[in-house]
Amino acid sequence: MNFKDYFSSHATDYAQFRPRYPNELFAYLAEIAPSRGRAWDCATGNGQTARALGEFFAEVIATDGSQTQLDQAAPHERVVYRRAVAEDSGLADASCDLITVSQALHWFNLDKFYAEARRVLRPGGGLAVWSYDLLNVTPEIDAALQHFYQDLVGPYWAPERELVEKGYRTIPFPFVELAPPVFEMTAHWSLLHLLGYLRTWSATQNFIKANHYDPLPEVGEDLQTLWGDPAAEREINWPLGMRVGRQT
Repeated sequence: MNFKDYFSSHATDYAQFRPRYPNELFAYLAEIAPSRGRAWDCATGNGQTARALGEFFAEVIATDGSQTQLDQAAPHERVVYRRAVAEDSGLADASCDLITVSQALHWFNLDKFYAEARRVLRPGGGLAVWSYDLLNVTPEIDAALQHFYQDLVGPYWAPERELVEKGYRTIPFPFVELAPPVFEMTAHWSLLHLLGYLRTWSATQNFIKANHYDPLPEVGEDLQTLWGDPAAEREINWPLGMRVGRQT
């Protein structure tokens, strides 16, 4: 099973520290689907999106190429987890009302995935893909995070990261495109939780492998000066870059 796997090595941290998508997003996706029979959550990771969709759809097929990631996925009565790559789902023709891809489209072979999506979607079915870039806290903390993101671990991002930074606006999207509302994720985290999240970045993991040390303790000291009490929670926001289309 050939796919770009940057997250299996720290799947436990990924499940613990990644932010959660807003419920309003999934209510909107349920509204655009022709029915609420079956959704396919592609590259599900730890199943966050799949479980949210399970509140709206009778069945959710959640696939990922990483068994390690799937092992971290919490069960849901309407979610079926399967190991499969995005370009070869194993699903039947015209069997899904909705396909979702959250923070993963940039790793796919787009031509092959889009062909698979067109095969699997029912007439009028929806495809929704989204990503999120750098978080926002305060201007001072944001500047420190930008330095870590761009100057320290920046050289260790995969080239595909540029697609995320541009909110997927530069990718081809061969579907009848819809104009979704603007969504963002919001969380209230301590500094310790934020540092755990920064450790899940693929660029952070690549930095550690290349340099044989963890840059986060030093970054944590700088952030604490700006943050104050590391146990105090601050509001954090991530705007979502989203493309939504419909099968004709």
